[in-house]
Amino acid sequence: MNEHFHVLVIGAGPAGISAAVRAAESGGHVGLLDDNPAAGGQIWRKGASLPKTARMWLARLNAASVERLHGWHVFGSPTSGVLFAERTGLASPAAEQADFIELNYDKLILATGARERFLPFPGWTLPNVMGAGGLDAMVRGGLRIKGKRIVVAGTGPLLLAVAAHLAHRGTQILAICEQAPLSRLRPFAMRLLTQPGKVAQGIGLRIATRGTHFYTGCWPVAATGRGRLESVTLQRRGKQWELPCDYLACGYHLVPNLELPRLLGCGIHEGFVTTDKWQQTSIPGVLCAGEPTGIGGVELAIVEGQIAGLAATGRVEKADDLIQKRTRGQRFVRALREAFELDPRLRALPSAETLVCRCEDVPFGVLRDYTSARDAKLHTRCGMGACQGRICGAATEFVFGWAMDSMRPPILPASLSTLAATGVGGAHDPSNTTSNQNRRDTL
Repeated sequence: MNEHFHVLVIGAGPAGISAAVRAAESGGHVGLLDDNPAAGGQIWRKGASLPKTARMWLARLNAASVERLHGWHVFGSPTSGVLFAERTGLASPAAEQADFIELNYDKLILATGARERFLPFPGWTLPNVMGAGGLDAMVRGGLRIKGKRIVVAGTGPLLLAVAAHLAHRGTQILAICEQAPLSRLRPFAMRLLTQPGKVAQGIGLRIATRGTHFYTGCWPVAATGRGRLESVTLQRRGKQWELPCDYLACGYHLVPNLELPRLLGCGIHEGFVTTDKWQQTSIPGVLCAGEPTGIGGVELAIVEGQIAGLAATGRVEKADDLIQKRTRGQRFVRALREAFELDPRLRALPSAETLVCRCEDVPFGVLRDYTSARDAKLHTRCGMGACQGRICGAATEFVFGWAMDSMRPPILPASLSTLAATGVGGAHDPSNTTSNQNRRDTL
């Protein structure tokens, strides 16, 4: 099955929705593809209590002339202007009979979002040790946790938001452990005074978690239990103590989903896609918005999405009005980076036996013998499992300083029949990193 769009948007979170809406309202033939069964991404999840901003943008999306492809993921790009996608479960009615789809586009907007960063420590693979955002999503999906004892740990504003939601669901939040020291959080709080909305939001979340210990400069060093989590050992100021609990929700902020931008050859600097004034990447006709350009929250993602959608349809005069809002949001991105920079001592948490690559059961002690992600991958299969390095890749980047140096299709698992039909991943597949470098050099 083939489709052609003037503007194709990948990712239906806040950035992707706003990009698709503005492009469609500008008269473009717009497609919006996402692997979830409904629009909203991780932040505007279906069934959750949505804020006014979310309801407004979803209403605009429903009113706009946007062809929505839900339940699909992109796994390859055979040439410029073409993507291959495969069904993940619930696909749109227009493609019920297709196992995969060829998507042709004039302009492409990448709004692929971000995921949680996990750092390995002894016991982090125990059942009921999970990501902060992951536990929150499971609760929204129906997981019953009323009365459970929960420790929330890691770094970033997500911790308070998750703790507040879990407390609202009747859990006992034993502690909120923020790895950043108070000396860095105070300047961050002072910067927020220029943004009353964020201040009010933060105060509301802290009120919702009143009575809960909020520790700074604190993190888990071990999780223990027989068959499942029973307790977590916390460390602060050189002291350690054990805390019995039912769940540990642990996440060290967010890392952008860069697999597709890397596959297409987009320029990346300091872990984020580089863009110009109009959200244009280094690849002509490919724009990017939201978390892949910098972790800055919903408001910035919406602004960048609008700029990308307008620019992709040639309405730059309207996009120009949003530049100042984006500049303010980008200042917030820089403040977040400075405030929640990871403590170097977190690199020493894993023991030799601690698994780093959970898919392939590769322990920390084995990986210490290698000097790069590629070297470790070739000798230990680290990063070659079902998640394709999405978990261990961010961990080894922080722990060892290994940077990802290549990206080959398929960037997500695809069926053998689809790979055979499309040729993606074969020896002559032009969508590998080397071919993309050649493509970039000839543009």
